[in-house]
Amino acid sequence: MQWARKDLGFRISTGLFGLVLISIVAAIGVELTRQSWLSISKFGFAFWRTQTWDPVAGEFGALPFIWGTLYSSIIALLIATPVALGIAIFIAELCPARFRQPLVFLTELLAAIPSIVYGLWGIFVLVPLVRQFQVALPDPLRVLPIFSGPPFGVGMLSAALILAIMVVPFTSSVAREVLKSVPRTQREAAYALGATRFEAIRTALYYARTGIIGAIMLGFGRALGETMAVTMVIGNNPQVSLSLFAPQHTMAAVIANEFTEAADDLYLHALIEIGLVLFIITLIINSLSRLLLWTIGRPGKAIPKRTPTPVQATAA
Repeated sequence: MQWARKDLGFRISTGLFGLVLISIVAAIGVELTRQSWLSISKFGFAFWRTQTWDPVAGEFGALPFIWGTLYSSIIALLIATPVALGIAIFIAELCPARFRQPLVFLTELLAAIPSIVYGLWGIFVLVPLVRQFQVALPDPLRVLPIFSGPPFGVGMLSAALILAIMVVPFTSSVAREVLKSVPRTQREAAYALGATRFEAIRTALYYARTGIIGAIMLGFGRALGETMAVTMVIGNNPQVSLSLFAPQHTMAAVIANEFTEAADDLYLHALIEIGLVLFIITLIINSLSRLLLWTIGRPGKAIPKRTPTPVQATAA
């Protein structure tokens, strides 16, 4: 009886910690909604789909910032995922033992560098390289909408590249640990069946697919909320453009740039509503990622056994 009471007390106490976490998330959403209510009541859902951002005229629309945030994060994810998985596979499966710890240290060191340092590096190194790359493109490619625009160097591609560099250590570290947690018997079983090393690693990747997708989504969430490094290289121009070289804007960057300049209540509430939009988008993406992980990790249905007919039973 005493052990049952202790077990019940332990379950209630740990449940309270989970309730505190839910309460914090709910409180953030409620406070952002309350502080942006003037903007919500004036613009409604038009705030999400209009492109005008004119503080002087009192017209605010978040679409350029939503577009810039999602566009830069998705491009960064497409660039960073193969690199991060390659690093994780090499360190976990192929790297000689004497080089493994130095490589792990260097990979994790990238995650410890402040974003402002990445931003400075982007201004002095990455932006000139992007400008040279754009100038070197053939004229037939520069006519295409995705490669159009003047060669400023600051723009969507610079922001996506710097985000990809910042995302790689997070994704690769988690993916490496997930691969290390795969039982060695999985690889040994593959080798016993005559599999090559590539096929054995592919078997381990399939076994760890849920954790690897979680690592990728963790990197995606990191890219969505990045502020300073992106602000310094994206150009900060509120427009919706498909071009990789056009200066654009993100939600986090506009809040960092203009929050101290908000001269009236509507301007301030519009900036806070952008924070609310970023909060909602982050929740939606995390919920979709959890749904994806649940779908992938769900065990398959067992194949029902067929009852043999009398003819088959006699033949057997």
